[in-house]
Amino acid sequence: MNNSLRADAAGNGFHYKPSSPGKAPKCSPGISHLFFFKVKNIKAILFDFGQTLVDSAQGFRAAEDVAKNKIFSLLLSESVFTSSNMDHWPIFVSRYRSIRKKYHALSTFSRISIWKTVWKEFAPSPDMKILAQMETDYWNTVKSMTTPFPETISVLDGLKPRFQLGLITNTQGQNSSERHRLALFPELEKYFEAIIVAGEQGLPTKPDSKPFQVCLDRMKVHPSHAVYVGDDYEKDVLGAWAAGLFPVWLKHRNVKRSWPAPKKNRAVNVITSLDQLDTTIKKAALSP
Repeated sequence: MNNSLRADAAGNGFHYKPSSPGKAPKCSPGISHLFFFKVKNIKAILFDFGQTLVDSAQGFRAAEDVAKNKIFSLLLSESVFTSSNMDHWPIFVSRYRSIRKKYHALSTFSRISIWKTVWKEFAPSPDMKILAQMETDYWNTVKSMTTPFPETISVLDGLKPRFQLGLITNTQGQNSSERHRLALFPELEKYFEAIIVAGEQGLPTKPDSKPFQVCLDRMKVHPSHAVYVGDDYEKDVLGAWAAGLFPVWLKHRNVKRSWPAPKKNRAVNVITSLDQLDTTIKKAALSP
């Protein structure tokens, strides 16, 4: 078995001793992903932003709907399609979603890049000024429909006196000088000793280990004494794991989405609301 994992004498699970950064610990074949890792001496709790501290789901859905319809209308105006418009809409939407998924898998979040690729599936190069304005409108829509989860402030209030708090979020991928929507929430920013926007100023995006390492370096905390809470299994859970932190997967009950299944033989602690986090941390800290 990997040296970073060892069962306790009572069979209550495994104590987590992080392996070197960049390598996520793995369990022996046949061990269920339902057991939990346990950590000692927790000093810091780090959070993702979107869909972790705040709910942007409706904003993203609205912004995506506007963008899809706008691009399709622009293609129609250029007489790209020769038959019935309705015949081409399902094909267009399918390609749009497929391309967006590929970009997101590469941690590329620039809406302009996605839309330019979609456009070239059907026509020559688009008007980049139009796409730039669309991107601004897109993020304005998301920002206007982003609100903290009901329990966010009270949870942070309860954690702040006992732990150092940090935040790591991926860039929005905008080419303009527009700031990340986190800046709209100074009432949240004040809780964090370190805030990292991964993907900006040469820093790679999550799930790369570097953003986690930079944040912890600023806080002067070793990864083995830190918890990371996020909603994205690949970028947050596996990213934190690889960096040596204790990951907690937030599958918020207010968010309607299809959650991926954990990878085989990978343990993960799951909560459905931030107000369950304190209990999860206490169990980890008090475990034998």
